[in-house]
Amino acid sequence: MKKTLVFLLIVLFFATTASASMKIKLAVVTKPGSAQNIVADKFKELIEARSQGEITVKVFHSASLGNETEILQQIQMGTVEMGIITAGPFDTFDPIVRVVNYPFLFKDNDQADLILDGPLGQEILKSLETSGFKGLHFSENGFRNLTNSKKAVKTPDDIKGLKIRVMASALHKTIWQTLGANPTPMPWPIYTELEQSVIDGQENPLWVMEVYKFYEIQKYMTMTRHVYSSHIDVAGLKWWNALSDDNRALIAGAIKDAAIFQRTDNRAKNAGRMALLGKKGMIIEQHPDVTAFRARVADLKNMDLYSDPRVNALLIKMIEATR
Repeated sequence: MKKTLVFLLIVLFFATTASASMKIKLAVVTKPGSAQNIVADKFKELIEARSQGEITVKVFHSASLGNETEILQQIQMGTVEMGIITAGPFDTFDPIVRVVNYPFLFKDNDQADLILDGPLGQEILKSLETSGFKGLHFSENGFRNLTNSKKAVKTPDDIKGLKIRVMASALHKTIWQTLGANPTPMPWPIYTELEQSVIDGQENPLWVMEVYKFYEIQKYMTMTRHVYSSHIDVAGLKWWNALSDDNRALIAGAIKDAAIFQRTDNRAKNAGRMALLGKKGMIIEQHPDVTAFRARVADLKNMDLYSDPRVNALLIKMIEATR
């Protein structure tokens, strides 16, 4: 009888231990060393240490689970638990995210942090619940800049006719149409399309030019800083709600710390990236006519993209907060 009882207790112990463990699938579209991956890898390190191995993370990188829209759909369905996703593609799920990507909204990194880590940023993360997402935190892509293989660009007039790759985002497409380009939505990665001149250029933060070696195929870069591009560190809402309070607290704390680590790391490297890109032969326009760029897109806030009352109200609050 005693042996049977001991055996049952052992079986119960291992069954309980097994059921307590958790495996998280986390997807990113970029390759190792990229901004999204730095968040993902840091989160994996932190959560596995803090949970003493009870929570493990498998990072699926390099678009192995699809493009960012497809990853978001899988998170909605529950086949993937988490993702580090550029804010742009969210606007097909919830137009409120267009507020984050409004052109020339943030003056600098400090202002972006102040707003996105504050109540207005929390309003955006909370809104994502209506689409089946749990918005956890904002990490960053960085300020976006234009590159192309055709000509130097200093003013909006110089952009006319350039075929520019954009994300699957109605807002980003409209921005570049308004500036006179021919915007072409295209999933990541895009090196081959640039190399073969399927597209003339693209717009992304500095780290992209370095990690993806765009200096090999893009001669001109213009420091437009036209959009502060954030990542939204996101989980599936149904999965999130099924977690224990303790696990939610562990995950939320780890992703916040990973995001802050990545933002700091990204900014510390930008000066070196600029030096590298110049050394590699890119012709960099450091002082474009930003006033002219701003003027060209100033009416976007009055377009249908921002006609949703929730979106419009938040955009007004954002503009006032960043003046």
